[in-house]
Amino acid sequence: MKILLTGAGGQLGAALQARLMGGDLAAFSRGELDIADLAAVRAAVAAVAPDVVVNAAAYNQVDAAEEQTAAAFRGNAVGPRNLALAAAERGAAVLHVSTDYVFDGRGTRPYHEFDTTGPQSAYGRSKLAGEDAVRALNPRHFVVRTAWVYHTHGANFPKTIIRLAERGGVRVVSDQYGSPTFAPHLADAIATLLATGAYGTYHFAGVGEASWFDLTRELFCLLGMSATVTPVSTAEFPRPAPRPRYSVLTTLQEPRIVLPDWREGLASFVARLRAGES
Repeated sequence: MKILLTGAGGQLGAALQARLMGGDLAAFSRGELDIADLAAVRAAVAAVAPDVVVNAAAYNQVDAAEEQTAAAFRGNAVGPRNLALAAAERGAAVLHVSTDYVFDGRGTRPYHEFDTTGPQSAYGRSKLAGEDAVRALNPRHFVVRTAWVYHTHGANFPKTIIRLAERGGVRVVSDQYGSPTFAPHLADAIATLLATGAYGTYHFAGVGEASWFDLTRELFCLLGMSATVTPVSTAEFPRPAPRPRYSVLTTLQEPRIVLPDWREGLASFVARLRAGES
């Protein structure tokens, strides 16, 4: 299977490159391919002639998107639209990675693939628009929603909170719940899905649920860190973009590809940190 991968410089892009290493892979970072440029996308697809286009590129500055709305939609809606269209023109499939932010976060049980969406932020609306474009323009599509992705590569919450804790105690939000997802586990699930040809929408995220506070305590326990972790409310950390209060993901879709428990993902992350991997 020949794969064209976008967003190769990001956390998931790095994990996908490692997972698909040895295969027929053409990987493009943001600097190498602007997915919002239709002519450039068409040229790349024509040159690679892939069987599937995998889009791991995104505008992911959640707060900045509230003011930079056009930029968010350019990266998260126009870009996926261009990839889906160019792939369809060449008879290729497309896999697009989306987010838990397409839900309103007012639920009381994990969201599955058939639940109604209702994004509350500009970022979430731009990601949902990208999903809709992919579905409309390429019948051979996979839409993969995930959440709280982190890796030893790149910047993310676990690495940031470790750095902050080295200066003393930390205050962490305890009333937002989601599905922490280790990028290599997500990459494994995506690779498995690509081989099935079972097009549709999927939720791939670490099994179980955690608050940012829970995640931090588990992380510090695994690392043997003694820094004090104080739980605080979302109201004590006001941000420009609203965050889903509860956006835990689960899957009903067949084939059911289930990721490891979020704690297992965190343990793998810590093991890689100690080994000096990135």
